[in-house]
Amino acid sequence: MATLTRTSTPTPTSTNYQRSAWAFLLPGTAVVVLVLYLPVLYTVYLSLTDYSGLGSPVFTGFNNYVALVRDPVFFTSLANTMIWVVGSLLIPVGFGLLVAYLSFGLKGAAWLRVPFLIPYALSGVAVGIVFSFVLQNGGALSQALDFLHLPGGTTRWLQEAPLNTVVMILAASWQGIGVNALLFTVGLQSIPAEPLEAARVDGASGWRLFRFVVWPLLRPSTTIVVGLSIVNSLKTFDIVQAMTQGGPNRVSETLGVSMYRDTFSNSNYGLGSAVAIFMSVITVAASVLYLRRQLAIGDSSGSTAERAVR
Repeated sequence: MATLTRTSTPTPTSTNYQRSAWAFLLPGTAVVVLVLYLPVLYTVYLSLTDYSGLGSPVFTGFNNYVALVRDPVFFTSLANTMIWVVGSLLIPVGFGLLVAYLSFGLKGAAWLRVPFLIPYALSGVAVGIVFSFVLQNGGALSQALDFLHLPGGTTRWLQEAPLNTVVMILAASWQGIGVNALLFTVGLQSIPAEPLEAARVDGASGWRLFRFVVWPLLRPSTTIVVGLSIVNSLKTFDIVQAMTQGGPNRVSETLGVSMYRDTFSNSNYGLGSAVAIFMSVITVAASVLYLRRQLAIGDSSGSTAERAVR
């Protein structure tokens, strides 16, 4: 009579798990290194050289960075970039929150937000071309103001600084309000109904309800929207390039436009790489500082809504 023998299935060891994990991680890691980190390292190297795109780069140390801080146009670009950061936080983020909050809970609110979302489907270059037609000398805006006998028909919207930067921020805001409103709407939909009902029972309404209940509970969405706005405004390029090319006389340049001009228009790859590295440093620094501050605030504001409605 044959006897059955029990065979035990070998259990995988931790070494096998590690090998499997590395097998899954290595392709993605290799792609990230090749696509992201190696170009960054090469850009850092180019920023330390004199290179016109032809021949071999000549190592010059920190000469390009010294040239940056000695160039008054660089500080103009930096100032304009900071104006973009502030303007992007005040207008598209602020109005996006306003649109989301006022339309939240209304019947057919999704359709009310559609007109704000349509501009986001356009590229920054397309938005720049449209608003260039509107704001150019003798353009649609000037003609409309003259027809209505209102002041401003002779204003050179794109020729005078810092007015040209302000109107370009307004153009970018026209495009960005909708997506910010959508993100804030998602955040509002994730807020539990119980805290809002408890706050209304305790007498909170209007501004008090928003300030002390909705706003703290909306912090995760706000962190995302503001963080994206800061990063995108620090690297503003397309709409400025389409509307003014940084002019006149480079007075409306941002760091992104300066990087493009130095690299591709002036064939100074070393100086353009130095601007790119500077942009990367301030973008990463701003993101890290902002996120650390938001995380610290989030840890200390867990009971804000409960205290406010008492």
